[in-house]
Amino acid sequence: MIVLSLYLFNDSYMIESNSMTIRIYVRASTKDQDAERALADLVLFSQSYGAKYSTYIENYSGTKLERPALSKLLNEASKGDILLVESVDRLSRLSQDDFEILKQQIKAKGLRLIVADLPTTHTNNGGMTGEILNVINAMLIDLLATMAKLDNDKRKERIKQGLARSGYTPTGKKAKIAKHERIQQLLTKGGMTKEEIAKAVGVGVATVYRVAKECTP
Repeated sequence: MIVLSLYLFNDSYMIESNSMTIRIYVRASTKDQDAERALADLVLFSQSYGAKYSTYIENYSGTKLERPALSKLLNEASKGDILLVESVDRLSRLSQDDFEILKQQIKAKGLRLIVADLPTTHTNNGGMTGEILNVINAMLIDLLATMAKLDNDKRKERIKQGLARSGYTPTGKKAKIAKHERIQQLLTKGGMTKEEIAKAVGVGVATVYRVAKECTP
């Protein structure tokens, strides 16, 4: 099991300032679902941490690492901001490798993650109690993310079986080998940030993180 970096729950984030922004992320998987269903409750919940907030709403699969609204949130976030979600599965139904990349991105931005339906993430305690709570939060979030992924996999398998019984054969998508090879070349050459490589190749920064992880022995 991957352990969420304790940096996300660091005691230093207890120091609130006027510049801190609560960044509320809400997601639904399809256009038929109401992505804004929990927004009002999350806005109300956010007021206990500060008055300044921004909302990021999208209908996009949680199995995709690169999502427009989530990418916008990460680009606009500053160190010490709060990332607020309703539940872990709204943030991730990712594979363990992709979830690790997302956690690295959250850590790099210095965000504190708060999950509305996970009360242990609501407070930041100092000392030994805080350290123990950090470990518990990390384990719980990883466990919930894994459960969300397994639930999604089971649902996809049921759909796949249903399609197979109906005689339908999906064509699938070809891997973008050329772009991945170019990313590998630029990573090996050095001198460019992951964000610069993403722009140069025409992919999302999450793709660069994924290729970099694949290239790491």
